[in-house]
Amino acid sequence: MEFAGAAHILIAETNPSQTTGDSPLEILHDVFGYPAFRGPQQAIVEHVTGGGDALVLMPTGGGKSLCYQIPAIARQRAGYGFTLVISPLIALMHDQVGALHEAGVSAAFLNSTLTSEEASDVERRLMRGEITLLYAAPERVTSLRFLALLDSIHERGQLSLFAIDEAHCVSQWGHDFRPEYRGLTVLHERFASVPRIALTATADDLTRADILERLQLQEAQAFVSSFDRPNIRYTIVEKRESTQQLLRFIQREHAGDAGIVYCQSRRKVEDIAQTLVEAGIDALPYHAGLDSKLRQRHQDRFLREEGVVMVATIAFGMGIDKPDVRFVAHLDMPKNIEGYYQETGRAGRDGLPAYAWMGYGLQDVVNQRRMIDESPAAEEFKQGLRGKLDALLGLAEATDCRRVRLLAYFGEQLGDGQPKYSCKNCDNCLNPPDIWDGTDAARKLLSTIYRVQQTSGMHFGAGHLMDIVRGKVTEKVTQYDHTSLSTFGIGADFSEIQLRGVLRQLIALGAVAVDAQAFNTLHLTDKSRAVLRGEVAVQLRESVSTPAERKSRSKSGAGPGAIKAPIALDGAALERYAALKAWRAEVAREHNLPAYVIFHDATLAAIAKRAPQSLEDLQGISGMGTKKLEAYADAVLKVMMQGE
Repeated sequence: MEFAGAAHILIAETNPSQTTGDSPLEILHDVFGYPAFRGPQQAIVEHVTGGGDALVLMPTGGGKSLCYQIPAIARQRAGYGFTLVISPLIALMHDQVGALHEAGVSAAFLNSTLTSEEASDVERRLMRGEITLLYAAPERVTSLRFLALLDSIHERGQLSLFAIDEAHCVSQWGHDFRPEYRGLTVLHERFASVPRIALTATADDLTRADILERLQLQEAQAFVSSFDRPNIRYTIVEKRESTQQLLRFIQREHAGDAGIVYCQSRRKVEDIAQTLVEAGIDALPYHAGLDSKLRQRHQDRFLREEGVVMVATIAFGMGIDKPDVRFVAHLDMPKNIEGYYQETGRAGRDGLPAYAWMGYGLQDVVNQRRMIDESPAAEEFKQGLRGKLDALLGLAEATDCRRVRLLAYFGEQLGDGQPKYSCKNCDNCLNPPDIWDGTDAARKLLSTIYRVQQTSGMHFGAGHLMDIVRGKVTEKVTQYDHTSLSTFGIGADFSEIQLRGVLRQLIALGAVAVDAQAFNTLHLTDKSRAVLRGEVAVQLRESVSTPAERKSRSKSGAGPGAIKAPIALDGAALERYAALKAWRAEVAREHNLPAYVIFHDATLAAIAKRAPQSLEDLQGISGMGTKKLEAYADAVLKVMMQGE
């Protein structure tokens, strides 16, 4: 990856303002420009600033970075030295360091984008005590050369804190396990006196326990925030011409919005991106098979431009701080709820309304089960993966509140346990589905699988089996004389959509297995018997069309070219907001940073609404810290005067 101007960013002599106070609250206000902590931030910051170890579970957009950045500043001012931040992504390091410099904090990164001369300069500055936060990948941190550098700094009492970001990567049960994270145990073994904070947005009980054990943080205080993202609307639909479903969702709901579309395969990523472009949507593909420079250009465009839709595999997303992503869509079902939650959490980081849309179908379940079964992992591990997949399928098939189901997976209760609680912001709560008993249909399908295998000694795929149950005479049915089976036509009153839903449930229950080596044919298992006997009920949601979407924004005057403000603004304020966004874009290009690193949309909207005429008028606006006030006040006031 290449970052134009990276050397300038790294070598710039930026130091925290000497006029600010040293308490966490003063740093929050003076450096970052926020009036108050959110949720458990204050307790975390005070605990870590005081030298305590911590495990922090906080949803994407909840303000995790401040939980180690403020202690890093406070502890350095108290004479403890620098903070090492372990981060898995180069792009995230670059943007975090750029944002810290904008706030007046001395920060740097060490990664492969630097020349040897630039890297040596960072190390010299580190030895001189000129850096507050240093970002590095786990591979570099655990190298002998880097550990020797840390030894030297530690001997001088200048190693203040270890912050391990994306800590779920250390766990084999996490959705993005990375073996290199396992080596981070060396930090505690080698520098036992240095406090550590591990942070993640997603971890169920099993993953949390694994993080604590692997990082030797058993004595750390755990801070678990609410996983609820009330601004995100969850919608899960059955696939029926999924590409067209996606197009309708974007065109009717999100014309001109930034969004992410996740697909399972590289080929599908490219096909969907091309389809969106042909439909007039500014879309880009992103997957590991693309040239690294092209991937970087696409990521830069997504981060720096407005209204870009990224179509990607899960290779894209971790550490993406773009606050104004208005939707995340899944065209293929993820592997587990952790992955789903992490990926959907990239929408609406600014707290404004955002949407999580997913299409799923029988083939998704078949593919995911096949990948698990073909994995070389131990059977115990495979069972864990199957359980996680079943939990996600349960979320997809749920007839009650999606949010309740999602949060329950992470051990959080919403609605005081009320059975009919409504979050009023998911598809099931807004349009409650009807429920039907699919037990009879399940027994007929299982009986058909048994009869087919018994008479021909062969196994067949889902489509053929459903044709037999529905009494559909096809060339294949005739070829194998399956019209003579006793189960031929016994389910003629069921639709194909209904039977596909039943098969999804049977595969999830383990009552039907998929033979990946034989063209995804289906066969019975030991668990089939309980369903055939009627001992296990199969309850399903009625297959209904997607509810009518809201009126297209493009028809209501808020199309791709319209300015959308995060708060209500009158005509004159909206013009000021547009002018501020244009000015911010120029500054961002000059600094080679995403626009939101300069100022968030919410800050620009607050400025536009207040229409400041003096330096005093700008003070107290959220996101306007001391350094940014010094750097940009004159330019902002000039933009305001030009709008008069």
